[in-house]
Amino acid sequence: MDLTSLTDEELTSVEFVEQHLALHFGEALLTLYVWPDIADADGISVGFGQPGYRDALCSVIGETVTEAAFHEDTALTVEFENGTVLALSLREEDMDIPEAGSFVSADGSESCQF
Repeated sequence: MDLTSLTDEELTSVEFVEQHLALHFGEALLTLYVWPDIADADGISVGFGQPGYRDALCSVIGETVTEAAFHEDTALTVEFENGTVLALSLREEDMDIPEAGSFVSADGSESCQF
């Protein structure tokens, strides 16, 4: 899966939907069924269920992606211009469900589950 199309895209909305997270980058959509960790530019990290988690996610609305990477069976990361990084482990030992999420590019040319 190639997430490079997210580079230079702005995160336009964050949706908390019962058991998953939907991240909209204009017309592109990254849906995560596993909650990512969020680290700010100072390296302070928060995980799902910790105080400030939702605030940290919402704080990157309006920020532009500087780098997005998918490493099969290892990790998915999205880094923003303010230094915030969303990181999701895809290692088998960290997963308790068969699929971690899905991605649909803005033009629809890339659509996959992972």
